[in-house]
Amino acid sequence: MDYYCDFAIGNPIHGPYHDQEYGFPIEDESELFERLLLEINQAGLNWELILKKREGFRMAYAGFDVDRVAAFGESDRARLLQDARIIRNRLKINAAIFNAGIIRGMRKSHDGFAGWLRTHHPLSKGEWVKLFKKTFKFTGGEITGEFLMSIGYLPSPHREECPVYERIALLNPPWMDIS
Repeated sequence: MDYYCDFAIGNPIHGPYHDQEYGFPIEDESELFERLLLEINQAGLNWELILKKREGFRMAYAGFDVDRVAAFGESDRARLLQDARIIRNRLKINAAIFNAGIIRGMRKSHDGFAGWLRTHHPLSKGEWVKLFKKTFKFTGGEITGEFLMSIGYLPSPHREECPVYERIALLNPPWMDIS
């Protein structure tokens, strides 16, 4: 099995993300939305490109504010398609706007995106993939799996010998919860 640790540690682009974010549990709605949006945009591309464009995504997508993105209209879509700071793919842009609306709706049904995730936990990766495909746009198996590993809902993407693995384990991420 390949681990992110094998090449990320010490890398100026990947290192900080590996050391401080990847696999750590997230509850904040904007951070969850950001991670989902970035994973969707990574499809067919490499993660380093996405990390390099992260600040551009933040600016283009209103700081990952779910309400603002859910309200994006045709002029926003046109603006995003012209924005070289992000991945200019119509399907990915439309998915971001649609998914923001779904997440906004989760506030009423599950007290938010984090609540929705907790409600469905634990599921196997296959069950998560089916649920995400039914709920969101542009969320196939790889995107869903990477998203869930990146937020602590699927087993750690770090080698057990990696110093980050122990730091994550101390936070008791959802994948460690066997109840």
